[in-house]
Amino acid sequence: MPHSLGSQKPSPPERAVRPPLRVGIILAEHFTLSAFAVFIDHLRLAADEGDRSRPLHVHWSIMSCRREPVRASCGVTLQPTSALLPPTSIDYVVVVGGILHAGPQIDEATARYLREVGATRTPLIGICTGSFVLCRAGLMQGRRSCVNWYHYQDFREAFPGHDVVADRLFVADGPRITCAGGAGSAALATHLIEQHLGRALAQKATQVLLFDRPRQGSDAQPHPPLSEAINEPRVRRALLLMEQNLTRTISIGAIAAELGVSTRQLERLCRENVGVGPASLYRQLRMRYASWLIQNTDRSMTDIAIETGFADCAHFSRQFKDAYGISPSTHRLQPGRVANSDAARSRVFAD
Repeated sequence: MPHSLGSQKPSPPERAVRPPLRVGIILAEHFTLSAFAVFIDHLRLAADEGDRSRPLHVHWSIMSCRREPVRASCGVTLQPTSALLPPTSIDYVVVVGGILHAGPQIDEATARYLREVGATRTPLIGICTGSFVLCRAGLMQGRRSCVNWYHYQDFREAFPGHDVVADRLFVADGPRITCAGGAGSAALATHLIEQHLGRALAQKATQVLLFDRPRQGSDAQPHPPLSEAINEPRVRRALLLMEQNLTRTISIGAIAAELGVSTRQLERLCRENVGVGPASLYRQLRMRYASWLIQNTDRSMTDIAIETGFADCAHFSRQFKDAYGISPSTHRLQPGRVANSDAARSRVFAD
């Protein structure tokens, strides 16, 4: 006769051993290793006392319908630890996505499994481009998806009828949770641990991994781009290059060369489409990033100056005051003034 868990009452010791948080993880082909590692390491640290890594409070499985290792986008391979588990045996099913344009992220058997989970009460989580996987499986109709700002346009083009946001770390919309990846993976893991195991274990994981503080899903992504509002493709690419090189700045000539245009042509394109030249635009983006860092972190002004590509704090302070009319230290005490100025300035990109 098959053993039925429902036919017996477990003894108190068995009830104590049962993990209170059970997570099944599916890794897409070419998954993002950092998003997976940050998420799983938070669970590992919350699962046991000290750094012993025993799965006492949390149990996780790397699930697959195949026995072959799964390759990450960086080339590292990871061996699954279990088959696809029944949804009733786990609290969450997590899909960790990765590279979008390197072939199918999951096979049809895994897609069927996700749809089966979607028909139950077990929540589905998409991390990094895992949101794309859930959408392709037809599991996000009428629900918001959260993506990294870098993939915002990719998502809009792939799923024009879906509601998508790229201004926060993760979004919980009923039994669907989607996460931008990166630091958002840490915020999501912290949220789940706190919900199931309490704040103390959530804080422990954050502190051991040297994150400065637990972050909420509604916290802003560090630097959402302005390029999405620009229709001219070369100016959009120029903006992305600038946004990806805020700390170690590159020359306008190098940006023009990357785009295959002359510096003079890039100057003309920026003025026609944004209203300012590329050097001024680059400076505005760096100031915008500095404003975000001042508002959302406790980092020193010297650190922020270096992070935004300035050689010294005095030069940074002069540029910030020229841009916003107040000093960086005053902005930290009165953040609203720069926020209003940024809102007015950003309208240039929407016109």
